[in-house]
Amino acid sequence: MFSGLDGTGSMAEFRRLYDTIFPVIYRVAYRITTNEEAAEDLCQEAFFRLYEKKMVFPSPDEAKYWLIRVVKNASLNYAKRKDRERKAYQRAFREDTRSPETGESALLKKESKSEVQEALQKLPENLRIVLILKEYGELNYKEIGRALGISEGNVKVRVFRAREHLTGLLKAEDSFRKDGLYVP
Repeated sequence: MFSGLDGTGSMAEFRRLYDTIFPVIYRVAYRITTNEEAAEDLCQEAFFRLYEKKMVFPSPDEAKYWLIRVVKNASLNYAKRKDRERKAYQRAFREDTRSPETGESALLKKESKSEVQEALQKLPENLRIVLILKEYGELNYKEIGRALGISEGNVKVRVFRAREHLTGLLKAEDSFRKDGLYVP
């Protein structure tokens, strides 16, 4: 029986859990929030909740899946809140959010990353989350299924559909630019 420090668990046990799981949940939080500081804060908050609630899990894996769910939900809430704030700010001040870049390679790299990030945000939430957990969280299908409470087969289908959908979005964006209709 794994405990989150309820008197039977040790600080060493908690530290091992932290050292093992923090990198995984950080990658998930960062890919959803795209903000290093926010991702770190959300992960720390999840561990604080685990510690504060003195939760008990049958195994460290169960604690891992609980932490992934907590961080995923908190990250989605953070991202939604920041998007609403950004939109409100743009409406209020009508500012252009594009920033000038120097160097062709830096510009291309930034554009590619932003195109993928924009396309990722266009995916339905259930597809976006499994893809983030698979590609950025580096979880296997079984771990994703346990974290989301769905079957491993369902995870495989969602990852496949997410990749297909993302590829389609990126191809559509690319052909849109090639047709001369796109103005950066």
